[in-house]
Amino acid sequence: MTNNKNVKLSSALRALKKLQIRHKGVVASGDLGSAHRRILLSTGFLHQVMKGWYICADPRDGGGDSTAWYANFWAFLSGYLSRNFGKRYCLNPEASLLMQTGSTVVPRQVVAIAKTGGARAISLPFDTSLLVYPDESRVPGTRIEARGLQVYPVAEALCLVPPSFFRNKPRDAEIALGLLRDPAEVLALLLTGKGQPTAAGRLAGALRFVGRGAEADRILSTMAKAHHRVHEHNPLKIPAPSLGTARERSAYVLRIAAMWQGWRKDVIAEFPPEPGITANTRQYLGQMQERYAADAYNSLSIEGYQVTDALIERVARGGWNPEATPGDKKDKDAMAARGYYEAFQAVKASIGKVLKGQNAGEVARVDHHDWYSALFRPAVTAGIVEASQLAGYRTGPVFIRNSKHTPLPREALLDAMEKLFGLLSSEPSAAVRAVLGHHLFVFIHPYFDGNGRIGRLMLNVMLASGGYPWTVVRMKRRAKYMDALEAASVHGNITPLARFIADEMQTPPLTIKG
Repeated sequence: MTNNKNVKLSSALRALKKLQIRHKGVVASGDLGSAHRRILLSTGFLHQVMKGWYICADPRDGGGDSTAWYANFWAFLSGYLSRNFGKRYCLNPEASLLMQTGSTVVPRQVVAIAKTGGARAISLPFDTSLLVYPDESRVPGTRIEARGLQVYPVAEALCLVPPSFFRNKPRDAEIALGLLRDPAEVLALLLTGKGQPTAAGRLAGALRFVGRGAEADRILSTMAKAHHRVHEHNPLKIPAPSLGTARERSAYVLRIAAMWQGWRKDVIAEFPPEPGITANTRQYLGQMQERYAADAYNSLSIEGYQVTDALIERVARGGWNPEATPGDKKDKDAMAARGYYEAFQAVKASIGKVLKGQNAGEVARVDHHDWYSALFRPAVTAGIVEASQLAGYRTGPVFIRNSKHTPLPREALLDAMEKLFGLLSSEPSAAVRAVLGHHLFVFIHPYFDGNGRIGRLMLNVMLASGGYPWTVVRMKRRAKYMDALEAASVHGNITPLARFIADEMQTPPLTIKG
């Protein structure tokens, strides 16, 4: 790029930075001059969503990369709707519940109701869309804000969603019920308006199904006193509830609990019986060490690092020295390899505690920050990563490339991780601890970087707690591994991941010489 183009791009990026702060990465055509817009589009810093609307992007992403769109999906809807309708709109009841139950999946279509204007169906990138239709009577007087969007309160949305919501999205419906603190929240709505006895019957049946019978009775008796005839029926067409009587303020905590309980049997069905913790700790740790080179090669390669057996051996022997060797200071692959070696040794010490009878969940709760610190200590030594990043969980958003799943917001991390470790500590099945501990760690994505590597180390700590062998997720099966993670995160199906891990556990790993 010529110097003149560099100057123009620099000027355009300064303008874009101001818009990123003001509009959260969403740009309308009037926000930028045409010259700035053209150069940002041509260099990949902007992607067009629709005529007159753009999102900020990473120029390293290709044209078919969906990461920028999924990362900016909700911000785009917020920007588009607020600029066109102000606060005179609301997402429909179904979308409102998904927003407030901690759904992390980008939906194919979002429906919004506006007080004014005409109906419009807007096609958006990667087979997503927005439907807006006018109906002032259906825009609630009391609206709340979620992710910058106007939504129905949970109680009102529960009264208005159709039976299909409970049938098609039972996990989200259970979470919404878990957010309902008291029947009074819905009774004020159920006692007014047409068709509300039908909604009362659904809610009473759903509450009784999840173990909240006294609250179901309260709804029925109150409706009867107001001369409403209510037919109770359970709209949740699932064998058993996942959450029971759980009530929480954090939708994310409820979601993690529901996923765990709903998936346990599926995981157990895919795994061989537990061997049980070996009495020969030295032998187990020795077998773990024998798999170190294969594990390091494959785990680092999955994350895109170019590593060889020679590099792995060099860092294991202490032959990597960024203070004395300038080349080592600049070599991100060598830093990653050294970090993985140190993290592996920290995990080895944790497994030693587990093999001596300590609770695996509690060991992971205490030690996982040490694994993370070891993983990135070489990068801190080299001055590539700020030391402050070793303090704890991330302090901002993070996104998974090309995934429709959006990791949890930073304000949900402490509660979510506390719930995860509580589930690990109380779970009797090592297979469940391993598969769900690994998946939910990656699902939460608590760190800015290293989540996949730490998640696979977590997997092996939990496998060791049942006497299963150290398991390597092989690079040559990366695509199948990522598809299995996506199936769980986006489609709610844990079986492919459980089956994948069980297969890898029973397959001896091979390294690639280089």
